[in-house]
Amino acid sequence: MLKLWRWYRNCLAVHPVKTQMISSGFLWGLGDIGAQTVTHSTLRKQHQLTVISDQENPPQQEDKELKINWKRVAITSTFGFAYDGPVGHYWYEYLDYYIRVRLQLQPKSFKFVTAKVAADGLLCGPLDLLIFFSYMGFASGKSMDQVKEDVKKDFLPALLVEAGVWPFVQVANFRFVPVRYQLLYVNFFCLLDSTFLSWIEQQADAPWKKWFAPIVTLEDQKGQA
Repeated sequence: MLKLWRWYRNCLAVHPVKTQMISSGFLWGLGDIGAQTVTHSTLRKQHQLTVISDQENPPQQEDKELKINWKRVAITSTFGFAYDGPVGHYWYEYLDYYIRVRLQLQPKSFKFVTAKVAADGLLCGPLDLLIFFSYMGFASGKSMDQVKEDVKKDFLPALLVEAGVWPFVQVANFRFVPVRYQLLYVNFFCLLDSTFLSWIEQQADAPWKKWFAPIVTLEDQKGQA
């Protein structure tokens, strides 16, 4: 394990952007496999409950074994490789430079960490979600109108959930982790995050998404006013 860490540090020192791209692509792809596994498990449990509750007229469809959609894994992995890796690398480098040099805040101080968390949550977070859901829609062959509808359904639930989690992750990141390792730190959490985002994107018209429909409708009415 120590040798692997040394090898990674050496790769990061010699080829920082390429290393971040490859590691991000790998973790995002792994996250999508996790999302497909969770989705399959959820549907299987729902099917079993339906069979138990309706024994007189059980569903004809039998449980199916999990078959990974490798095309979808490749699409998600490409997002991590082509977007999250390079953009994340330069984002953390520039964010640290701007707050430390331009704003002249003391590194690891309360104001320094707070400013970073606020900038990351208000700027980078929402933009990443918007790009992710748009990219996944277009890469899956959907039309512009379909992508817009999917973004309306998926963006707000994902944003609200991540707003309650990522600030705590980033406080530890910006307080204790050196800048060159911050994307790696985030990528480990992105393994769970990409699973969550991919799972949301796969839910289509899940009933729980209707909870957010009044908010989306209200925003649309304000935009038309």
